[in-house]
Amino acid sequence: MKPLERGRLLGLDVGDKYVGLAISDTNNKVASPLSVLLRKKTNIDLMASDFQNLVSKFSLTGFVVGYPFDRWRSSPNAVQVKLLIDDLCETGKLEGLRYTFWDECFTSKNVELLLKPLDLHPVLSKTMMDKFAAVGILQGYLDYVNRNLALKSAA
Repeated sequence: MKPLERGRLLGLDVGDKYVGLAISDTNNKVASPLSVLLRKKTNIDLMASDFQNLVSKFSLTGFVVGYPFDRWRSSPNAVQVKLLIDDLCETGKLEGLRYTFWDECFTSKNVELLLKPLDLHPVLSKTMMDKFAAVGILQGYLDYVNRNLALKSAA
């Protein structure tokens, strides 16, 4: 896997109704929760505009998209993620912006376990879960890339 260009990245946790978002710092060391976007299945052009605004506002260089990798079978969630990215790309609004898929295995479950003792309102809990799942996805990618860069420079 070729790492994305250095610069701020947006992590995406794609769900049925929402897309959790996380953003990296400019040095690609730390992922922080950003927000949750309503998934607009009927108007992908509007959703592409939302992403276009984020790209402009934060000077993003790419996306890290959570993807449910499963070596043994095709997952409906994987198809849903791929279709969303394909549809967003087809709008032409994200032209030149690079993206990569990153294994989202257990990110939502880990966040759920952390949030459960807080006994939050269900709506707040869902929003927090989506944002922090995106943080887990993006931070996993950042750690992997930074570890590989450190190994290459040490060699």
